[in-house]
Amino acid sequence: MKKKFAVLGLATAMMLSMFTGCSDSDGGQTVSDGGDKTSEATDDGASKDSGEKGSVYYLNFKPEADAQWQELAEIYTEETGVEVTVVTAASGQYETTLKSEMGKSDAPTLFQVNGPVGLASWTDYCADLSGTEVYNQLSSEDFALKDGDKVAGIGYVIESYGIIYNKKLLSEAGYSEADITNFADLKKVAEDITARSAELGFSAFTSAGMDGSSDWRFKTHLANLPIYYEYKADGINNTDAIKGSYLDNYRQIWDLYVNNSTTDPKQLSVKTGDDAVAEFVMGKGVFYQNGTWAYSDVKEIGDENLGMLPIYIGGEGEENQGLCTGTENYWCVNAKASEADIKATQDFMAWLATNEVAVKAMCGSTGAMPSGADGMGFVTPFKSVLESDNLLVNIASKYVADGKTPVSWNFTTMPSENWKNEVGSALTVYAADQTDANWDLVKAAFVDGWASEVAAAQN
Repeated sequence: MKKKFAVLGLATAMMLSMFTGCSDSDGGQTVSDGGDKTSEATDDGASKDSGEKGSVYYLNFKPEADAQWQELAEIYTEETGVEVTVVTAASGQYETTLKSEMGKSDAPTLFQVNGPVGLASWTDYCADLSGTEVYNQLSSEDFALKDGDKVAGIGYVIESYGIIYNKKLLSEAGYSEADITNFADLKKVAEDITARSAELGFSAFTSAGMDGSSDWRFKTHLANLPIYYEYKADGINNTDAIKGSYLDNYRQIWDLYVNNSTTDPKQLSVKTGDDAVAEFVMGKGVFYQNGTWAYSDVKEIGDENLGMLPIYIGGEGEENQGLCTGTENYWCVNAKASEADIKATQDFMAWLATNEVAVKAMCGSTGAMPSGADGMGFVTPFKSVLESDNLLVNIASKYVADGKTPVSWNFTTMPSENWKNEVGSALTVYAADQTDANWDLVKAAFVDGWASEVAAAQN
């Protein structure tokens, strides 16, 4: 792993920007591209724009925001005459799609990396964004992804995740948020709900589905917690050799999820993200691990019934812990595109960061699009000010205001997608048969797999 790549800043700085900036994650469906790309190949394989103004081809990471991006592309083209094409990768297939598209003559001019590990693979394709208008619009340099002195990427979404919960159901079970300040409390409440689930009519947790539409919540987002605590204990922010110091904590929170939920643990391999959402909004489960991007999925139960807890795993000092906050969404401009296309893409990015319609579309929720459709609901790190109407974003901000320490996003240092998949597979096997031997498979995937993936990347 090349340690020269660094994201400047801490989760706390990210959260503080929520008070002045205008958040989302994996999930969604496969969509086709939003228009024909008009370019011709140059000898070196880079795209050559068909007009003097250049054009933009954005390979979008977020399937759930495809419709909004398509609408913004049309608006920008109408205003400027610059063609903007948006292609959206299927959930969990972004890297594969990016590799395929970059091999074409009309390659993306605007794409995404997830942080230092992703940048290591694409740094030669990332134009230096130092001095560009979109860089100048950042509320803090903490949101710039750097390769030495080069600004290789610009963060465009700040997100938080934790355990979303239904206040009404929690109250019916005889508890409130004040009763849950650490793992021991969460375990007590969850197991009590399970013991009385027939009487109450609901379970503690929604299903921890390990289908591809849902498994990222656990092989990536939940796996961030033991990494966070290990890095914190060792005073580091990256490593070539994870030790797995907090894997016992990972096991106990995973046990709690799968043994106190709506679903038999043996069935998790076929349970989807949509299943978990449906269970939550239908009142079948009190707790649902997800993030601020899920607000549009769960808001129908009413803001008065929505709350969000940190993910507690039994770490030291977790009573003062906030939500997991950060970004793995960095825009990069294809350095191998034509000069006109690079300029057109940088202008489009600046428009997204400053234009009133674009800012509202990215940051707003209900009815925020010019068409009347819901906006993306992002928290962005730009100077444009727009108060969020996403309740979960405001809850995340309140944790910071109350002095809670955000948990940084360290999964951007995970060595590869294959590492995540191997951890996910081992978690699924263990959930179905919770033996020490099967947990050893999780530990091997986590620790040994980390080392082998790092070694493979360095060769």
